[in-house]
Amino acid sequence: MTLPDRYDFRAAEPRLAQFWRDADTYAFNAEGSAPIYTIDTPPPTVSGQLHTGSCYSYIQADVIARFHRMLGERVFYPMGFDDNGLPTERYVEKTIGRKATEMPLPEFLAQCHTLIEQTEERFEALWRRLSLSIDWRQRYSTISPQAQRTSQWSFIELYKGGKVYSHQAPTLWCPECQTAIAQAETYDRPLSTHFSTLAFKLENGETLPIATTRPELLPACVAIFVHPRDERYASLIGTNAIMESATFSSRERIEVPILGDEAADPDKGSGAVMCCTFGDSTDVFWWRTHQLPLLSAIGRDGRMTELAGPLAGLSVPKARQRMLELLAESNQLLRQESIEHAVNVHERCDTPVEYQHTRQWFIRVLDQKERLIEAGRKIRWTPEHMQARYEHWVENLQWDWCISRQRFLGVPIPAWTCRACGQMLLATKEQLPIDPRITEPGRPCSCGSTEFEPQRDVLDTWATSSCSPLLIGHWFDDPERFARHFPASLRPQGHDIIRTWAFYSIVKALYHTGDIPWREVLVSGHALSRTRTKISKSRSVDQENQPWQLIERESADAMRYWSTSFKPGLDTAFNLELFANGRRLVTKLWNASRFVARHIQALSPEEIANAPEGLLPTDRWLLARLAHTIEYATSELTRNDYASARQEVERFFWSDLCDNYLELVKARLYNDDGASTQAARWTLYQALLATLKLLAPYLPFITEEIYQGLFQATDGASSLHLTRWPQAPAWWHDARAEEEGMALLEILRQVRRYKAEQGLSVGAEFEGLTIRASTMLAPILQCALIDLKSATRAREPRVAPSEELSDLSFDITIVR
Repeated sequence: MTLPDRYDFRAAEPRLAQFWRDADTYAFNAEGSAPIYTIDTPPPTVSGQLHTGSCYSYIQADVIARFHRMLGERVFYPMGFDDNGLPTERYVEKTIGRKATEMPLPEFLAQCHTLIEQTEERFEALWRRLSLSIDWRQRYSTISPQAQRTSQWSFIELYKGGKVYSHQAPTLWCPECQTAIAQAETYDRPLSTHFSTLAFKLENGETLPIATTRPELLPACVAIFVHPRDERYASLIGTNAIMESATFSSRERIEVPILGDEAADPDKGSGAVMCCTFGDSTDVFWWRTHQLPLLSAIGRDGRMTELAGPLAGLSVPKARQRMLELLAESNQLLRQESIEHAVNVHERCDTPVEYQHTRQWFIRVLDQKERLIEAGRKIRWTPEHMQARYEHWVENLQWDWCISRQRFLGVPIPAWTCRACGQMLLATKEQLPIDPRITEPGRPCSCGSTEFEPQRDVLDTWATSSCSPLLIGHWFDDPERFARHFPASLRPQGHDIIRTWAFYSIVKALYHTGDIPWREVLVSGHALSRTRTKISKSRSVDQENQPWQLIERESADAMRYWSTSFKPGLDTAFNLELFANGRRLVTKLWNASRFVARHIQALSPEEIANAPEGLLPTDRWLLARLAHTIEYATSELTRNDYASARQEVERFFWSDLCDNYLELVKARLYNDDGASTQAARWTLYQALLATLKLLAPYLPFITEEIYQGLFQATDGASSLHLTRWPQAPAWWHDARAEEEGMALLEILRQVRRYKAEQGLSVGAEFEGLTIRASTMLAPILQCALIDLKSATRAREPRVAPSEELSDLSFDITIVR
């Protein structure tokens, strides 16, 4: 039982990571009988480099995985990589410096797969270096054949069940990515613009002011709307508004009806608003409700169409600027004001979205809101308020889930359309995975035709990653395995993807199984940069604070310490001081363990297994405090509050064990007097081993290194991380011992305060210490007198019983 003078994390951490890898320490035991704890881990998107924000959230989930493994559960902890779809495509395009449209599809896909493989190897190397206790034998990929089979079969089953449909309709569209997107993939971004008031003419020649932030859409104006009870305009309903437009549109003049609708806001702008197809969701609503014409001024590439006449081919920003110039030249621009307003943008590229009338595939969700909300209420959310965020998203959905994308790297939609009769032909289960763009269906249509048009769109990446609870359980091909792992025990994820990954996974699980996908959701916050912005693959911290650099400079344990310092769900600023706190804890653990090692090495297995009879009040107090700490940490980790649990364990280690107990028992440890010394040694063994186990989920490296050096031979497990979570014997739970121990500590505190006031060092000796104590407390202090003498450095301490004092009260007199 020895430890070197110094702990070198740069040498120890890689060595221990390799030790766990060689031993398959974290492998799932499929043949065991213990309860299974399945974690539906977020497959990180292959769209850049992992960053400190990634480490922040994944480490939090790993703490919970390690805790349940030490509880004796069989933890099924796979890791996947989300490597299909738009995010990966854009990453590849950026990396190779070429667009997918600039090269043959096979060449582009080959580039994708090469870069994916390289990136995923880097991801796994980082996760292993951080000691995420993943079973890497279960690694999966969302572009793999297994994932494609699962995703395509999901599509087919939903189509057969009437949950998937194809529809030609206004759809959210990203001009930069040139694909349809879902509502959940957008966010509102504040942008500065002009609120311009334009001059429409009424039939009687009077001016009708119309305010807009989208003047470039004038060529696609199909109506003017006013509130039906707006006294200014009510009489105009049913008449027309006119604008001369030859300079900016192929329509020589715009003449549109003035209609009444309660969605028109009388207090916004002039109170009269133009409807263009399409500027926003209100335009879409009016177009559908009032059966208006469909005109398109903006193409799928984000440039003006021929409808815009002289403005055709201009980008939207340039067309807007030119339109305002032309309106001003023709005296049709009445006034302008600068404003900042929220613009809906695509989260992948920050490009303002448009609405395009296209045919897309959708999964029905709008008619299932109540069911989806009820499903969310069956799941335990940590923190609890994240459930409300989920419900708010469901309640405010405006669109069914658009799952088709006009891109290249994705799971193909497994269907063809008969050119003769228009019937849809789906792939069979045996054909999956299949790419209909390359492979024919292999059978004729029911009409007898063998001429088919393949579905050329691919599925949105969320349509596949939302299958992760189905994928890890092999829903597609292994019913027995699926029954063991579904519903999963835990879904850890960020709060920003509640509206996507959490919501979509619940949709898929309900539709395919009728059940929720997991019992619990652990929601993490974001790691924030110094400017309080989210650290992401595209918005990261300084290069010197990237994960690999931080690990090499600060240690993986220090990074894990930082990552678990705040309660679940909280956004957290990147803070190197917390890394320093983690390093200090590692150093203290090492030094305290080296001290303890000298005194416990003589304990035999039999002595360790049986509590000694000579326990003093100091020993019983520490064991009671340890029992309380174990109970509290277990309760908090069961609730997924890793931060509160660690805080209590740290407090026990620093204060109870190191600052107080070790000071109190030093005399017994160094001056062997038989039973009391044996009691101190045994208590130290139990306390330090339990502390290592309590900290193991947070600091796997330092705790394993100490365990292997001091405890493995006597405790017996091949790894600390395969030992059982500490459980205090019933007799350790002793409220009376805690109270008596607090009296001991108060005596020690008063002596230390006296020394500080007198300018004496903590270790300074003094002549005498008289403790006048109640008759209830005096016998306890008399038993602990050897420890009080050791900690106070009093040469002649004595206890004087007093009937004047009650309960556990006392006073002290110090003689220098």
